[in-house]
Amino acid sequence: MDRSDKFKDEKYKVLYDFFGHKCFRNGQEDIIDHILSGIDVLGVMPTGAGKSMCYQIPALLFDGITVVVSPLISLMKDQVNSLIQSGVRAAYLNSSLSSSQYAAAMKNAENGAYKIIYVAPERLCTPSFISLAAKVKISMLAVDEAHCVSQWGQDFRPSYMKIPEFLQRLPYRPVVSAFTATATAQVRDDIIKMLGLHEPYCITTGFDRENLYFGVIHPKDKYGEVKRLVEENKDKSGIVYCSTRKNVEAVCDRLIADGFSATRYHAGLSDEERRRNQDDFIFDRCRVIVATNAFGMGIDKSNVSYVIHYNMPKNIESYYQEAGRAGRDGAEAKCVLLYSGQDVRTNIFLIENSNDNPELDDETAAMLRQRDMKRLKLMQGYCTTSDCLREYILRYFGERAEKKCSNCSNCAGSFKDVDVTVEAQKILSCVYRLHKRNLRFGGGVVAQILVGKDNDKIRQFQLSTLSTYGIMKGETLVRIRQIINHLEDQGYLVTGDYQTLSLTRKAADVLMKNEKVIMKLPDDKRDTRSAKPDKNGVYSIDTELFDILRSVRSEIAKSINMPAYIIFTDQTLRDMCLKLPVTNAELLNVSGVGKAKQERYGKYFINAVKRYVDEHPEAKNIAAKSGEYASGNGSEGSELFSIIRSRRGELEGKDEEMTLTQLADDILSQLGIAANRTLVKNAVKDWLINENYLTEEVQNGRTVTSVTILSEEAGIRELQRISALNRPYTTVIYSRQAQEFIYENIDEIFGN
Repeated sequence: MDRSDKFKDEKYKVLYDFFGHKCFRNGQEDIIDHILSGIDVLGVMPTGAGKSMCYQIPALLFDGITVVVSPLISLMKDQVNSLIQSGVRAAYLNSSLSSSQYAAAMKNAENGAYKIIYVAPERLCTPSFISLAAKVKISMLAVDEAHCVSQWGQDFRPSYMKIPEFLQRLPYRPVVSAFTATATAQVRDDIIKMLGLHEPYCITTGFDRENLYFGVIHPKDKYGEVKRLVEENKDKSGIVYCSTRKNVEAVCDRLIADGFSATRYHAGLSDEERRRNQDDFIFDRCRVIVATNAFGMGIDKSNVSYVIHYNMPKNIESYYQEAGRAGRDGAEAKCVLLYSGQDVRTNIFLIENSNDNPELDDETAAMLRQRDMKRLKLMQGYCTTSDCLREYILRYFGERAEKKCSNCSNCAGSFKDVDVTVEAQKILSCVYRLHKRNLRFGGGVVAQILVGKDNDKIRQFQLSTLSTYGIMKGETLVRIRQIINHLEDQGYLVTGDYQTLSLTRKAADVLMKNEKVIMKLPDDKRDTRSAKPDKNGVYSIDTELFDILRSVRSEIAKSINMPAYIIFTDQTLRDMCLKLPVTNAELLNVSGVGKAKQERYGKYFINAVKRYVDEHPEAKNIAAKSGEYASGNGSEGSELFSIIRSRRGELEGKDEEMTLTQLADDILSQLGIAANRTLVKNAVKDWLINENYLTEEVQNGRTVTSVTILSEEAGIRELQRISALNRPYTTVIYSRQAQEFIYENIDEIFGN
């Protein structure tokens, strides 16, 4: 019998009793089953997807101890505190413990007091820990933030190289599981190799975080934009990331001077101040923390409502990891990047002068710098593209993505097509004439030549004698750089060493054959602000109760000196607002309430709900309706479908290929309806699957939709695309024929 079968019932009992959930999230159960079967695992799961539960649940079912390798003290403390509050025996071993505390923890571990022990990688091979490992049964080694083991990852840590050595020194090899939120295919392969995973089960559950709004703004006044965004969210927790300590200090000082509750975090502060400032943010004593990227890895604060990047990070992996610290509780959150050309120059300087890995030989160091430059270029592309920002990120990680998400600044804004053929010819001609002189420069110098600048570099290389010197005198440097970026995106230019520009064969079509170059630019009506309204998932009638429950949670947190989200997350409080539990049994039915927390804190929340219901007797009925709406059931769907059926004659197919999400949006747009597009999308998809025009299957833990033998006759087909990492992926698209086919069957699709 498979070992996972033995634990089939137990895993659900552990999930419910300790963590308060009745079902697993996407990918969790597959990972847990493989671990329980003794198979190594590599899980790539986005922030907030529940990675830790994938190893915590097997740890509670295995006979022995699970050792979790974790890179940061703050991460260990957060995880252990949360586990203890859930009734799990856990501890951490790191430099924050005094010698007597460390000795006591080791003695307790030796006596079997813990099921889970978090340990820093540097301590794995110390004599004391090796001695402990020889005396206890280690059932599993779990590696958190596993990308740290790869030199190709964005956050390589040499101490992670001690993990294979530790495994070799054990009397037997335990199951090894590794987890990360951001990893390209190259990094995934490196994790498997460097950790020595044995024929691992590998799963990528998807990088998309639908609750996150992505925005890029090119502001003239960066601080003014930060102030506006913080003011919009003044009652919520947020992070402002800066690339330098100097910027952290300046932005934090100005926020405090303007009356905001803010603190700071960077490597230049003392250990004590960093700890104090971080705790102020985690415990909600300060609403905003301004920080370098030294802050945040593993911070499990679930109620971060926005992340602002004051400066552009040097790669998409870092950006997505940092932005992903928003909305971990599933509520809608904003991720806004404030971009300027200076950010690129700052990152180039940091890459060229980096000494993160002094042990590397010169050849490897040069290779890594070249890799970092390429990643920086792709990050710059994210900041300058007019396409969907979510799709850009997902494509980078090799994931299928739709072209319009309706939840980013580009999709929410409007663009117009502009013919920039003449400008493109001038730029390409300038690069060509530089090559004729055996000269190569970056986009900044090319733009300076074209506008006719007079500076040291222009004079040094006699660039004013070029025939293209000053031929774009009326344009701004910013505008020219935008067109240069577009030419790179479209493959007319490529960036080589030291960010210098070269022509491609494709450029000849523009220079010699007058091929048109069309560029999307924001029109004058476009709102570049991240104006998507924020929703916390609590219906308006429950806002008062939500605030009451937050106050109850805050009082408990203060009394036991714990962060509020360790007690219950905002998501759990929202579920209480919908279910209105007034008994212990009803409270256990709330998502995120396990037995340990119910016994410790249940009476306080039940009493608060009882008082609220007594004062608002209508709340029970309204909560029931809200619950129907939240699950996509109830009258909202049937009423919407009735409207679509009655007005089906107004729908017309369009001469463009759409994804299913775009098609659902277009149906609502044509009818002038503001409604939940997911209901429309799911109704169409379910009908197509039932009628055998589409099929769905699970591949590597993900649900994949594909065409069938009947799809072609309906005008539905698959389109092959290539991701930014040259990985092929397939998307299903709907031609005009497919759209009209669906409109002809509206009565069946949206019938009762």
